[in-house]
Amino acid sequence: MTKSLQQTLTRALLTLLKPLVRVLLRNGIAYGSFAELAKKTYVDVAFEAFAPKGKKQTVSRVSALTGLTRKETKRLHELDNPDADSSEQRYNRAVRVISGWLNDAAFHGPDGQPAELPVDGNAPSFAALVKKYSGDITTQAMLAVLQAASSVEKCEQGVRLVQHAYLPGNDPSEKLAILGTDTAELVSTIDHNLVAATEERRFQRKVSNHNMRPDSVPAFRALSAEKSQALLEELDAWLSEHEIEATEDGETSGHYVSLGIYFFEHGPEKEDKT
Repeated sequence: MTKSLQQTLTRALLTLLKPLVRVLLRNGIAYGSFAELAKKTYVDVAFEAFAPKGKKQTVSRVSALTGLTRKETKRLHELDNPDADSSEQRYNRAVRVISGWLNDAAFHGPDGQPAELPVDGNAPSFAALVKKYSGDITTQAMLAVLQAASSVEKCEQGVRLVQHAYLPGNDPSEKLAILGTDTAELVSTIDHNLVAATEERRFQRKVSNHNMRPDSVPAFRALSAEKSQALLEELDAWLSEHEIEATEDGETSGHYVSLGIYFFEHGPEKEDKT
């Protein structure tokens, strides 16, 4: 790597780390814990993705590649990964339930829109919807998750869908789970595009403007939310039409794809006079 590329990557890393470190410090993750996770990740990635072609990766090669001692490399390689986060699983299952409600005609009313569903009973019911799209999570547990996020509300018929998206409510663990899943997908897409052939690069775009009138920002925030939600619902419907039928436990052998849209803003940067 040339010195210029190394400097560019260093600046990009610092830019990436600043918002992440804000989240870590706010939630009590000290540097030592972060450093241990970073070392573990270096070792895991080196073993998984950087073995010589046709050869098995070794502790010695990973030690040389990462700059860690052989003893430290072996320790980290043998260290168990944390169990899959239940918050992340709830997030994914809640998304699937709402998507099924929006796109599965079995849970629609005569007008073709998501129907108000009785909580229990055979299809169409909320219990049947949960069983079909969320695996083994219980009806009441999923109802509580969606109510906490203000995605559904109780009604005379049982329960109705009030938001066409799942946004975690008061559970900070679920919001932090999104930090891992969604940020990793964006960074993985950027990584892919850095090394992929032109025809194999994935879509990665954004619009931005450094000279917006401050009084126009709320209008753009509302416009972008409206247009983005409409696009995501259209794409979600297309995905639902092309998916493999899930088994009774909610698992499939299908290919995972994802597309995300985000909004970001900050005011004028003020000169530090200290």
